[in-house]
Amino acid sequence: MKAKHIFGCLLTALLACQLGGDQVTTVVAAQIGKPNIVVILADDLGYSDLSCYGGEINTPNLDGLAKNGLRFTQFYNSARCCPTRAALLTGLYPHQAGIGMMTGDAGAQYAGYRGTLQPYAVTLAEVLKGAGYRTAISGKWHVGDKLSPIERGFDDFYGFLRGYAVDSFDARMMIRLPEGKPQRSYKQGEYFATDAITDHALDFVAEARTKQQPFFLYVAYQAPHFPVQSRADDAAAYAKTYDKGWDKLREERLARMKKVGSVAKNTPLTPRSKIHMPDVAKRLGSMTEDGNNPPWDALNADRRADLAGRMKAYAGMVAGMDRNIGRLIADLKRSGELDNTLILFLSDNGACAEWESFGFDMNRAANVRAGTGIGGGTPGLPNVLHRGAQLETLGGADSLFSYGSAWAGLSNTPWRLYKHYSHEGGISSPLIVHWPTGIKSRGQWRNQPGHIVDVMATLVDITGATYPKERAGVATQPMEGASLRPAFANQPLARKAPLFFEHDGSRAIRDGNWKLVSPRAGEWELYNIAADRNELNNLATKHPDKVKALAARWDEWANRTHVLPRPGGR
Repeated sequence: MKAKHIFGCLLTALLACQLGGDQVTTVVAAQIGKPNIVVILADDLGYSDLSCYGGEINTPNLDGLAKNGLRFTQFYNSARCCPTRAALLTGLYPHQAGIGMMTGDAGAQYAGYRGTLQPYAVTLAEVLKGAGYRTAISGKWHVGDKLSPIERGFDDFYGFLRGYAVDSFDARMMIRLPEGKPQRSYKQGEYFATDAITDHALDFVAEARTKQQPFFLYVAYQAPHFPVQSRADDAAAYAKTYDKGWDKLREERLARMKKVGSVAKNTPLTPRSKIHMPDVAKRLGSMTEDGNNPPWDALNADRRADLAGRMKAYAGMVAGMDRNIGRLIADLKRSGELDNTLILFLSDNGACAEWESFGFDMNRAANVRAGTGIGGGTPGLPNVLHRGAQLETLGGADSLFSYGSAWAGLSNTPWRLYKHYSHEGGISSPLIVHWPTGIKSRGQWRNQPGHIVDVMATLVDITGATYPKERAGVATQPMEGASLRPAFANQPLARKAPLFFEHDGSRAIRDGNWKLVSPRAGEWELYNIAADRNELNNLATKHPDKVKALAARWDEWANRTHVLPRPGGR
């Protein structure tokens, strides 16, 4: 072994004299057997938006990763941005990490709701730095602004710390850390957040190469979170796509999903989902009397044109994200690093229904241009009906809106409900895994249930990193997840416990094929996910013993992981 190591060092030195720095880095990474790692997190992307999952939005670069990698059909997140990011970064359930809700601090009496990563939660960056990785994040932090990414193991950061979204055409919320490091500048009218996040991600990778270290890059895009904004060239292809409306498009999308394999052939289409925000729906008057999203054909021509324009911009936002992912892929390919880079692509929650069928338009003066960021003030919830010339600028620099719950139903085809909820529409994420050096299979689907807490365990497994027992003198919480690596070879995961969920009072437990779930302040519902992943046939009354047993396990988990007590009660 010692002779091999010496020979390897001599070979590296020889190559360093003959090759450029980028190629040397590739050789070094291959020698030590540690892949580069790129985790790409989309924001509010629905389960079926990508064309490789059956969506009508063209995503050729992600499709290419899927064709040469794996796609998962049952990968779960934590229902909303902050909790999912906390779980992704720490390998703990969100409440254990201190971010059971959002980034507000509920006080010391509510350990799961402190609004920032807790001292006993160690991050991916901290763990991988211990294994020799250069670490960087570009994009959305959103796990509390009391501690910056630099204080949590990242060598470089570009993005936004405050608020939950940004105006994609306004660079003022974005910061570069550590202070004094190079930050790109943009000419008037040139800046767009998705592009800028990628620009800096590429800069971080280039710097890692000069250090001759494998790198961990976390790219946390703001796309396609509201305000829905798109470059005009990204949205142009969808000028007429959404004129046919959500009812027809949901049918067409489900047919494609069955064809590509993202759902079973016998999967039915769920009804247009209700949302449990009756006060908002009643005030805005956009729901049907039973609380469902309305039929497309029941809308007048002006409303249909407005809504089609909103969805066109959303599609452009997703297409723009894919275009930028293509830039990252091309850079890795040029450097010879693509094959030994583990790329994970996923979404932080299901599609966003906020706040009702027709979406809302934000009050820019309230906070967006004031530099506090969306979420730093009150965006307001008016719904503007755009007509005539206004339709031409939808999604541009002068518009700030959401696309509404009815289009979110299309994005989540065919699952029930949305972001915030623990039903499948709220927690189901696409997951694409690409790593040619480490995965032999190409273009296959994996049905093993996975969870966002599994990412830490997976990366520790693959890199050989040590998950520490202490962090800064404080005992750490053990990882909750299971490594996904066996699934790469289509083997079962070594999971020892069910999967658990809670956000804003919406609860769930997934144990094998059984799922117990409830909306906020609602009764438990029981589903056999293998036969009814759409959650249409509630079996709670037929299997009361199963409900009781699973509910008891959920209660035990909730007490152990600081879900309870909740501010404001259960």
